[in-house]
Amino acid sequence: MSTFSAPKGTYDLLPPDSAQFLAVREALSAPLQRAGYGYAETPGFEHTKLFSRGVGESTDIVSKEMYTLTTKGGTELALRPEGTASVLRAALEANLHRGGLPVKLWYSGSYYRYERPQAGRYRHFSQVGAEALGAEDPALDAELIILAHDAYRSLGLRNFRILLNSLGDKECRPVYRAALQDYLRRLDLDDETRRRIEINPLRVLDDKREGVQRQLADAPMMRDHLCEGCKAYHEQVRELLRDAEVAFEDDLRLVRGLDYYTRTTFEFVHDGLGSQSAVGGGGRYDGLSQMLGGPELPSVGWALGVDRTVLALRAEGIALDLPRTTEVYAVPLGDQARQVLFRAVTALRREGVAADFAYGGKGLKNAMKSANRSGARFAMVLGERDLAEGIIQVKNLESGEQLPVPLDRVVAEVRAKVG
Repeated sequence: MSTFSAPKGTYDLLPPDSAQFLAVREALSAPLQRAGYGYAETPGFEHTKLFSRGVGESTDIVSKEMYTLTTKGGTELALRPEGTASVLRAALEANLHRGGLPVKLWYSGSYYRYERPQAGRYRHFSQVGAEALGAEDPALDAELIILAHDAYRSLGLRNFRILLNSLGDKECRPVYRAALQDYLRRLDLDDETRRRIEINPLRVLDDKREGVQRQLADAPMMRDHLCEGCKAYHEQVRELLRDAEVAFEDDLRLVRGLDYYTRTTFEFVHDGLGSQSAVGGGGRYDGLSQMLGGPELPSVGWALGVDRTVLALRAEGIALDLPRTTEVYAVPLGDQARQVLFRAVTALRREGVAADFAYGGKGLKNAMKSANRSGARFAMVLGERDLAEGIIQVKNLESGEQLPVPLDRVVAEVRAKVG
């Protein structure tokens, strides 16, 4: 046993559980790749100002949860707490926006927030994300929601819901902001929440505390302050989702936890996860590029939690059909047989067959136990007598049937058996 353990609020991904996480990542990204999204990868840390300026000083993410550090050279850096700001920064730096628009990117990685650890909420977590940069089109908003919906469905999930709202734009948001501030200032709130009223009052609507929520019963809603352009835009998104037979619920209080959202905002929630019910979410962020010093670049995106998606699968009792890590297990008996069989295993791997080998000079009994534990369908057993006869014993570990196969045909025949 090691002297060290994983830091509080983090986890290690190891077999066999890691296979499920990999399958979820692949399922979440597959629809994106079919829709023309290219893969992007950014550093695990960025300049702190990227997040304080882009995500927002008033957010819990920046003010309470961000891991920051100062390098020996005095540079202020932060472990990335979310993906959108990093991906947009990378796209702007590479001038991708000067080509054809929209720029469609997807990404996957680990993110870090200093939070109180609990089931479904970690200090280190994994997400798959997607961003469509450079187009103000309700079809893009609908596309991303549909792609996430279809990814969850492909995994077999059924007990999730899509919450949808509009946060308005630079034309109608200021009027709503002022009305909301007037209302909130009259409430009995703590000092920190009162400071938030002046910085970003919409974030108060996202406060989960019961005492705050009770006082928000009659708070003004963005829906009643949307300009005609935002109303028409939002209705087009809703219509496209209905045409695609994607069910959604209008949630007039949905604001999400980041300052950069405008117009469309949405969240995927799963009813089997308790308080940490959000498995993913996103929205439109038309002004973020300019906040980061870039050109006007209306954009939309989402991030889906791999960790919480796995928890949702477990809540629904869904066992994914995972590929076998080993199809064939080779058992050599004797030094000469070991060399010949290792050559056959190498050839099978080069033919695309998942094959493993009984390392360490195990006896037949222990080697066959290892073969069964590996989940292999077939075992290739080679002893000195078999070698003298020019054959390898191929055993079907599921049926128990065992047949001799000539050495010079074993790779082709085993490959055919595996299919």
